Amino acid sequence: MERIRVRGGQRLEGSIHISGAKNAALPLMAASLLTPGTLTLSNVPKLADIATLASLLGQHGVAIDLRQNGNVVDGGQTLVLHAPSIASTTAPYDLVRKMRASVLVLGPLLARCHQAKVSLPGGCAIGTRPVDLHLKALEQLGARIELEEGYVNAEAPGGLKGGRVRFPTVSVGATENVMMAATLADGESILENPAREPEIEDLARCLIAMGAQIEGAGSERIVVQGVPELSGADHRVMADRIEAGTYMAAAAITGGALTLTGTNADTMGAVIDAFESCGVSVARCNGTLDISRRSDAISPTDITTQPYPGFPTDMQAQFMALLTTASGASTINETIFENRFMHVPELMRMGADIALQGSTAVIRGVQQLRGAPVMATDLRASVSLVLAGLAAEGETTVSRVYHLDRGYEHLVEKLSACGADIERIAN
Repeated sequence: MERIRVRGGQRLEGSIHISGAKNAALPLMAASLLTPGTLTLSNVPKLADIATLASLLGQHGVAIDLRQNGNVVDGGQTLVLHAPSIASTTAPYDLVRKMRASVLVLGPLLARCHQAKVSLPGGCAIGTRPVDLHLKALEQLGARIELEEGYVNAEAPGGLKGGRVRFPTVSVGATENVMMAATLADGESILENPAREPEIEDLARCLIAMGAQIEGAGSERIVVQGVPELSGADHRVMADRIEAGTYMAAAAITGGALTLTGTNADTMGAVIDAFESCGVSVARCNGTLDISRRSDAISPTDITTQPYPGFPTDMQAQFMALLTTASGASTINETIFENRFMHVPELMRMGADIALQGSTAVIRGVQQLRGAPVMATDLRASVSLVLAGLAAEGETTVSRVYHLDRGYEHLVEKLSACGADIERIAN
């Protein structure tokens, strides 16, 4: 199993191109199940999660043509997806268990085929876990759902019907699943309290290009008028705002200066505000962000994770790594996910001073982090350890880097090109 080795102390300088957003590409790929036409997606990142969903779609009958674009580091790839017919409406456990986003095939399969059998993602239990929001919302569109032996058995004899869905809590995945399902439902569907993330708007733009009638994506109320059939379309995946935020943290934690190209600052307001509050300069110009420190030290600050347009939970670990080097005490209040502080013990192995008080972390900045062997526990936690390693004295080795491969395209190459002493090594 491979590891990443980082020797800290190098100031990052240069330019990094931001890849297409994984969190946008996955629901867009699932949308290919809605149409017998051809859906062409460009600017798709080359990631493990993309490959996992491609395998799942393939067993449903989606033919996928992969085309590599341009430079290996910043060219992205194009996926041409074509499902003239659905070969299977079952999403098996062996594929779904690898990635929770696989549940996004449920809505499209129900809408087009009026039935679906989808494994519960990761074998999770129904209850407080978010997948129950998907199921209850689809029931509001006329689906009949039963849980049996770890599978969701769903059917909608005669097709889904338009209805009113009010999400009790904001859920990005449930909003995406139900919005896709509603495009082929009979009548009008109203989604209240949906997620407002830019990835929701990106999916809506693609669905509209396919012939869907959707209004209000990105707002507190989405209205979908069902249509009999969708066609194919060409769509470019939006830039990854979380990847951009991660490299902003890399510039700040090393005292460096990076230009991030291919970005969209309009989707990053809360993240940019947080960086500026701790003494990082962020200049925006024509799809680029120029990142540098305004002073020698990072200023402490307090943040709370919130649904969009608030500070994203997917940036919490990276921002915590930065705050471990601040000139005072900061707090991070995590309101979205339980167990989102698994990176804390690993950061503390590197000399970070962090105290957990329930859903709040108190971070007291230290003068110098120290390199150490650390273990990645999830996607964002793993990259926070790489960031800490960039600033640490000595050598840091991060194991279980397969987590990174799920969400960061060419991480080592992009950082190395800007002066980081970083490499991928075999055990």
